[in-house]
Amino acid sequence: MTFRFATVSGQRIDWRSVRSSPGTLAQMGCAYLAFCMFSLAVASALWLRGVHVAMSVAGFCMAAAGWALVVFGRHMKDAETISLQGASLVVECETAGRKVRSEFDRSRVHVEPKACDRSLIMVSAQGRSVEVGRYVRPELRQALASEIRMALRTA
Repeated sequence: MTFRFATVSGQRIDWRSVRSSPGTLAQMGCAYLAFCMFSLAVASALWLRGVHVAMSVAGFCMAAAGWALVVFGRHMKDAETISLQGASLVVECETAGRKVRSEFDRSRVHVEPKACDRSLIMVSAQGRSVEVGRYVRPELRQALASEIRMALRTA
């Protein structure tokens, strides 16, 4: 059986989707450092010309940009992993460094769109449910749901 979205290793099938980000945390840190150096250079030049408020404004801008980098950096590793092995389907969602793990009996799992074909995918069984597909393009979510349903029936 071939899969479009999954990775197969032995008897285990994994679907992993991650948040796309414009770069690594190190690259973002270097850009922030360059921003700080430029801001300090401009503020220093203005300070020497008598515009003393420039240093305060530069400090505020650097603090705001640093705070935004911290908030953004916490979400750079956001991911969803769906694993099918044996009699269980395990869904792990990581958001801002916090992992939530849900395990379902594969014989009772329902995998359906939450509302329509382009909405998030609802994985549910035994009164519990988890939404997945946040990091998959909306037009591919239906195909991902179909692939998971096929694997649940045949693997």
